[in-house]
Amino acid sequence: MFERTKYFIIDMDGTFYLGDGLIPGADECVRRIVESGRDYFFFSNNSSHSIETVRARLEKIGFPVPREKVMLSSYVAALTVKRDYPGKTVYLLGNRNLYDVFREMEVPLVQEDADIVMLGFDTDLTYERIRKAAHMLANGAVYMATHPDMNCPTPDGYIPDTGSMIELFAASTGRYPQVLGKPMTPTVDYLTETLSCTRGELAFVGDRMETDIRIGTDHGIPSVLVLSGVTDEKTARESSIRPDLILPSMRELISYL
Repeated sequence: MFERTKYFIIDMDGTFYLGDGLIPGADECVRRIVESGRDYFFFSNNSSHSIETVRARLEKIGFPVPREKVMLSSYVAALTVKRDYPGKTVYLLGNRNLYDVFREMEVPLVQEDADIVMLGFDTDLTYERIRKAAHMLANGAVYMATHPDMNCPTPDGYIPDTGSMIELFAASTGRYPQVLGKPMTPTVDYLTETLSCTRGELAFVGDRMETDIRIGTDHGIPSVLVLSGVTDEKTARESSIRPDLILPSMRELISYL
């Protein structure tokens, strides 16, 4: 199954770790990927994170990684704007981490009359920011979102994520955005361009059918569902999305490497 695979793209929460602990066997699986002559990268849809916050969490649970091993939907979003809308201004709904990525990528950010409204996982969201964004959308601004996840898992349960905010703005403006994170094509393009590889040289590993697995099935890329996170076996079997493998955790992936 993985004869052509060069890079395993691994989700984090529910796949590699859960809460504040490594999922048993996940670290050994990553080491075996490297020993097999392949490589791995972590990819998170969560655009409220920064690379450094992700690295700090991985280090805390005992698996430190260099900066280049962490990929985020926020970079997909910023690079898509730069490529498809060069010089256009952006009104950004996001926290400081997301703002830092757009500034790092030299995307012009404004507070009024933006060409583009970019909706991220805004953990600092206020009604005034919602009002401004809705006004710009009503006036015809291009509309994009970093990722489609409806909820974000936390140690205290799920909290509303960007997908929930997409529905809020749809109710107000009647508009839906171009979505850029998993499972969308811009993320696949970002990975192939960044890693200088073909789609056939990728494989996705994750616990969410609608993002981690669908990105594989929609683009002809091998996908591995692990049942260590949000998806149980019954849900997986009944879904129209069909992963190439369904495994209890990353530990069982070792035998396929």
